[in-house]
Amino acid sequence: MSNRFDFLIIEEMVELGSKVLDIGCDDGSLLKMLQDKKKVDARGIELYSDRVNLCLEKGLPVVQGDANFDLEMYPDNSFDYVILSKTLQSVNRPRDILEQLLRIGKKAIVSIPNFGHWKVRLYLALNGQMPMTPSLPAKWYNTENIHLCTINDFLSLCDEINIKIIKSVALDKNGAQLNFANRIRSVNLIGEQAIFLLKKNND
Repeated sequence: MSNRFDFLIIEEMVELGSKVLDIGCDDGSLLKMLQDKKKVDARGIELYSDRVNLCLEKGLPVVQGDANFDLEMYPDNSFDYVILSKTLQSVNRPRDILEQLLRIGKKAIVSIPNFGHWKVRLYLALNGQMPMTPSLPAKWYNTENIHLCTINDFLSLCDEINIKIIKSVALDKNGAQLNFANRIRSVNLIGEQAIFLLKKNND
């Protein structure tokens, strides 16, 4: 499995024996971990056929599909958790996708790289070029990321569309957890990435 610290946080958020859909599941590493450790009923959707094949080789029920267009085929509340790990910034309409997650799932888990990190800000200020970091490793012209956001941007979007944040965890570059409580601004400055457990505010 790749060195994805957010996977460990996501594993903690998922209850044993849940029904889980992983959107943009890549090679299936997260789904396989949840299947093995949390005994979940795992499903996945992935855009690229070579990654779908890697999932199938792991014995995972993953279909090829595009999150921008294919989520409407899933019924309301058909999963306990819908997971979107470091994928929100690469979809066409992040707000619509978030709303779809919480239509399909009773809860959603979303992880994002934080474009508000101080190194990103400093690199842009000093060099006048789009930065590359461990969380944002591609150059601007070949990145899948089209809607970069900060932790504060994500919090504002959740408020705007009436999403309740049940739990939020920010991580530094070494995967150490940073405390959100009373430190939203500093977390936005020093957090490399963040993971959120979400539900509809009226549930």
